[in-house]
Order: sequence, then C-alpha cells, then structure tokens
Amino acid sequence: MHAFRQILRIETRLYLRDLPTLLTTVGLPTLILVVLGFIPSMRRPDPNFDGQPFVSYFAPSLLVITLAAAGVNILPTVLSTYRERGVLRRLATTPASPAALLAAQLVVTLGAIVVSAVLLVLVARLAFGVPLPRHALGFTVAFLLGTAALLALGLLVAALARTTKAAQAMAIPLFMLVMFFGGVYLPRFLLPDFLIRIGDYTPPGVQALLDAWTGTAPQPAHLAIMALVAVVAGTAAAKLFRWE
Repeated sequence: MHAFRQILRIETRLYLRDLPTLLTTVGLPTLILVVLGFIPSMRRPDPNFDGQPFVSYFAPSLLVITLAAAGVNILPTVLSTYRERGVLRRLATTPASPAALLAAQLVVTLGAIVVSAVLLVLVARLAFGVPLPRHALGFTVAFLLGTAALLALGLLVAALARTTKAAQAMAIPLFMLVMFFGGVYLPRFLLPDFLIRIGDYTPPGVQALLDAWTGTAPQPAHLAIMALVAVVAGTAAAKLFRWE
C-alpha cells in the first residue's frame, strides 16, 4: 500500500506538470462552454432543442471531450510509453509492481475526469443558468459507466500496442470516432438519424447523459451497453496486457 501511495503521488505530480494535457482534459470543455455562452443566441431557448438553450443541449457533449481525451488518447499513450522505455519492466523487480502503476494511472485519470465534469457543471450553472443534472442518480450512473467503458477501451489499446507510435495510431481514430458520435464535432441534431442512434450506444453514451441532465431516467439499454463494453474491453485488456 505504501508503494502504491508513492507511485500515485509521483504520477499525480507528473500529470499536474504536463500543462497541455491538464488544460485539454480539465479546462478545454469549460473553455468551450464559456465561449459559446457569451454568444447571446446560444443562451436563448430554442424549439430545436426541446425549448432548451444550445448551451444546455450541448453541455453533455462537452463532457465527451474530457472522457475521450483522457480515456482513449492519453491513458494508452502513457502506458505504452512506459512499456517501451522499460519502466514497467524495471518496476517488476521492485516492491512497486507494474500493477500499482497501472492502478495509479487509472486513479489519476479518473480524478481528472471528475474534476473536469464538476467544473463544467458548476460553470454552466453559475455563469449561464444551465440547470444542474435533474436526474442526479441517473446522471451519476451514466457518467460512471460511460467513463468505465472508455477507460477499458483505452486499456485495450495499451494492451494491443507494443510501442508509443502504435498506441497513437490506434488511439487517434478511436478518439475521433468517440468525439464524432458524442456530438462534439457536429451537434447531434445535425446528424442523420441512423448516426444519432449509433451514437446513443457508442461510449460514453451521450444520450444517457443528456436524458439524465434534462430530467429523464437514462434508458436501461444505453446503460447496459456501456457496462458490457467496460466488462468485455476490460477483460480483453487484462488478458492481453504485457508489462514488457
């Protein structure tokens, strides 16, 4: 346990010192929200969004930025870099095992995701009057399952990729798909219906987040798919992961 705490402290310091990564995972969604919120038309109720302002409709998609960046881009790249540089192999000969480093990475990544989500929700509420998630339990469950699904996919990429370049080559297309189906590149109402339906079941399940934010309980099918992806991808990552 002492070794894990030491590694967690080191990984946290390294993460906080990496300013570009920190700004992308924690600050970028809120920054985009602030920019959009300063546009008057984005704050007016719009029938295209069930009477919501665009900033309210778009807020769950902004969460996808952090989840995608941290889960399927940064996490597998860091782990693959550690493997390629022999960090994991050297840790295997010390009381601080590679598994402790992996756990610390997951804790740090999850911490950044939670901080980013809380910051986005608070700024949306305090600065632009966006209601807090109305179905708090549903939102929490949808958020945790969506996060677990993307972290599991990121670990699977790290398990399959033997080098940093290979991890990046696999992670970037996956990152772009998550962002696209999450409604970040184009608001979901502009997409064809069949792409919207695909996005409903694509991690992190933005429709479940949107439903819970507006007060509707997330559909069980959406949550079940996120849980299934997390279990299947996580199990495959555990079986395929190599420390060197």
